[in-house]
Amino acid sequence: MSTKDFVEKDYYKVLGVPKDATEAEIKKAYRKLAREFHPDANKGDASAEERFKEISEANDILGDAKKRKEYDEARALFGNGGFRPGPGGGGSFNFDLGDLFGGQQQGAGQAGGFGGGLGDVFGGLFNRGAGPGAGTRTQPRRGQDIESEVTLSFTEAVDGATVPLRMSSQAPCKACSGTGDKNGTPRVCPTCVGTGQVSRGSGGGFSLTDPCADCKGRGLIAETPCDVCKGSGRARSSRTMQVRIPAGVSDGQRIRLRGKGAPGERGGPGGDLYVVVHVGSHPVFGRKDDNLTVTVPVTFAEAALGAEIKVPTLNGPSVTLKLPPGTPNGRTMRARGKGAVRKDGTRGDLLVTVEVAVPTELSDKAREALEMYREATESQDPRSALFESAKGA
Repeated sequence: MSTKDFVEKDYYKVLGVPKDATEAEIKKAYRKLAREFHPDANKGDASAEERFKEISEANDILGDAKKRKEYDEARALFGNGGFRPGPGGGGSFNFDLGDLFGGQQQGAGQAGGFGGGLGDVFGGLFNRGAGPGAGTRTQPRRGQDIESEVTLSFTEAVDGATVPLRMSSQAPCKACSGTGDKNGTPRVCPTCVGTGQVSRGSGGGFSLTDPCADCKGRGLIAETPCDVCKGSGRARSSRTMQVRIPAGVSDGQRIRLRGKGAPGERGGPGGDLYVVVHVGSHPVFGRKDDNLTVTVPVTFAEAALGAEIKVPTLNGPSVTLKLPPGTPNGRTMRARGKGAVRKDGTRGDLLVTVEVAVPTELSDKAREALEMYREATESQDPRSALFESAKGA
């Protein structure tokens, strides 16, 4: 990304959020747009792929508190591409925005820093004499970030799992070893003299740095373009890697794996891999944060007289809970340490909700016993308080 793009692009508009949007609002907007424009959901649609890159680029900046602060400060300082002098300030400053951001360029949709940030403004301004081309020397290119999705079973999400993940990304072309030239002998771009960047005046006494249009920011031009990558030095690459999903991951969680994205260029670091996790349901257990939930049926006699009941746990032996006499329907009890794994390695609890089971068929003996019970409790009306409250309202 050029420094001009960093200053002029409105990432809030790209995600459709206000400038005071919270972290949660930014994350929600990104996920919605990423699903809509993901290349896997729009096969062969170049405009959707470009839109996905813009969305990813905006999320990389606004989703990181430090980068967002640098971005907001840069926008406030330079406004619509111009330097804002302080009150009463006059004259002009002849400096290159590439110095401000350390000359480090990024590809669209890539995460990563922008040099030293605004904290290095004055270091960039007053050290221009460090040597020829100090502000525009060629830098290694960081690999592109990749986002993928994986679906886990309920049990895998609770206990953690290692899953195979097949990914496609841009990587150095194997046919030409990343040179872009069929013979492996590209020449230095005469326009940018191998830097991959060109400076242009924009008025106001300073210049802007952009990727060189002739070599597409590579600093090299292929005399005989590679048949596979057409001279770009990059080609689509597919690979399968084993990814460890930590225990206790929740549905919709986004996991970041540093350096596991697309490979970098010229010795640059790899991008990051973001894995969005989807979790399936379980026929018996549910989940509430770090706790598991289960509903256990009990008989009327167990609830009324009290009892000890066995309760299943996920992938473990059953536990015994003691029902006190007069346990009401819907009461929730807690089996400590039988829930999902937390980040610190401890476990949440198993929340057991009691549900009184009403029999649909009765034996003669059971019916006789219930008739006797009804006669013994005729004087007790559980709805009397209800009617009294209704009259007094």
